[in-house]
Amino acid sequence: MNWITNYVRPRINSMLGRREMPENLWIKDPESGEMVFHKDLETNQFVIPSSGHHMKISARERLKFFFDDGRFEVIENPRVVTDPLKFRDEKRYVDRLKDARAKTGMEDAILNALGTIEGLPVVATVQDFAFMGGSLGMAAGDAIIRAFEVAVERRRPMILFAASGGARMQEGILSLMQLPRTTVAVDRLKEAGLPYIVVLTNPTTGGVTASYAMLGDVHIAEPGALIGFAGPRVIEQTIREKLPDGFQRAEYLMDHGMVDMVVSRLELKSTIARLLKILMKTPEEAKDQEPEILPPATVPSEVRPQA
Repeated sequence: MNWITNYVRPRINSMLGRREMPENLWIKDPESGEMVFHKDLETNQFVIPSSGHHMKISARERLKFFFDDGRFEVIENPRVVTDPLKFRDEKRYVDRLKDARAKTGMEDAILNALGTIEGLPVVATVQDFAFMGGSLGMAAGDAIIRAFEVAVERRRPMILFAASGGARMQEGILSLMQLPRTTVAVDRLKEAGLPYIVVLTNPTTGGVTASYAMLGDVHIAEPGALIGFAGPRVIEQTIREKLPDGFQRAEYLMDHGMVDMVVSRLELKSTIARLLKILMKTPEEAKDQEPEILPPATVPSEVRPQA
């Protein structure tokens, strides 16, 4: 009998056996390389505390951070044809959609919701970059239009969080048609006299920046977000010149008038609520803006009505 095998080793294994550790327990800061505890990062809305780097977050996480008490009502997206062109490259388009849906738990790249921010009822639309790069196809286009329709029906302001690589190539011209369709939806909201605020997140590129993402009443960008139509490398190859440092980043665009403000994710909710109170002329804001009326005793005699 081997006493080491039968008696000692099981006890040693039980003492020194490896415990299962979650893979995402620590997250590395892309800028500084610092390791950040996942729970601390989640508490800080996935903004690295030391560097301020904004990590990508899912659509549901963003809505949870944005709405009061993290509560919101999802607006069901319209149903569309899944694969109108029967497209196939290395994989079938329907297979790519299945993979994206399994990965994100979403039907497509758009999530619409109703909720309140600091007590103000709003409609919010979020593009999830994890779903095929937030690309704009028929389903996403119809979902965005539906959100604008709900905003008009319920007389609520519209908040849109853009994150996209542009049009969805697997749907060809049908994808490009969503650009003018969503633009018409924006016009209808503005005709109804309702505010439209766009939050540009990293990245917002392609045809999205040529349509609804740049048609807001106010454009807010998250720090460091890449925003533009074509990518920097494509531009450099086309014009054969080196681009300035920080080109197409949020701060550069604000300095050159393309973005109204750059706001940290931690301050987005309060900033947007303050803007909406001004744009919607809520009682508190309207009261502050009332002109001062002088009492009769202080009105100069030359402007007093004659008896």
